[in-house]
Amino acid sequence: MTLLSVEEVTRRYRLPRQALWSPPPVLTAVDAASFTLEAGRTLGVVGESGSGKSTLARMVMGFERPDAGRILFDGQDLAALPPSALRRLRPRFQMVFQDPYGSLDPRRTVGWSIAEPLRAAGAEERGKVAEALDHVGLRPADAAKYPHEFSGGQRQRVAIARAIVTRPALLVADEAVSALDMSVQAQILNLLMDLQDELGLAILFISHDLAVVSSICDHVLVLEHGKTVEQGAVAQIMRSPGTEYTKSLLQAGGLL
Repeated sequence: MTLLSVEEVTRRYRLPRQALWSPPPVLTAVDAASFTLEAGRTLGVVGESGSGKSTLARMVMGFERPDAGRILFDGQDLAALPPSALRRLRPRFQMVFQDPYGSLDPRRTVGWSIAEPLRAAGAEERGKVAEALDHVGLRPADAAKYPHEFSGGQRQRVAIARAIVTRPALLVADEAVSALDMSVQAQILNLLMDLQDELGLAILFISHDLAVVSSICDHVLVLEHGKTVEQGAVAQIMRSPGTEYTKSLLQAGGLL
């Protein structure tokens, strides 16, 4: 079943004027991107910095609206929904950011932060925070601690617990392991795959590293300067990349 459908999505930004009488230049961050993601599957979006990956993730989350095209989540056009309807739908798709420390309130316990999506949805909190912590390999007692009391890998586990506490159908992971060392990266990637099996999650995995994408994803979409240059099954693209840009990503990851 198709959970997420991105149809010819484009996002442009107006840049500061370079001269008083000239029109402001326009940057096309994402240019007519299209893909689908099935329930319980993982799609990687890969490209260098500035390729449009994070812009695409923000549009999928409903944080930004596309200038053209549609993003359908479970058949509903996110940009067409009124704010109240989008808030009601929000528990079904959640995001994990690159910097877990920056996404957690240092003045609040992690239990408070994990429960935040539940409060926003008006849902019952009892027992769900402890359950989410257990899912990510932490103890229920850790809910009383503050972010600075955890290692970087543990903080990312806390961030993942907050993302899954509402039992979403879709998890958007935006460079979720790029700030971690290699051994911790492997642990977090294994955790995401375990959670996918346990909870039936679809995962949109954003990364600049094709080696990481190849270890967790079923399919991959390659972006260069906002344009889709290649997409398909990971195994096929790894075996026979169709563009020089994809080859350069494989070489950068030590895969070619």
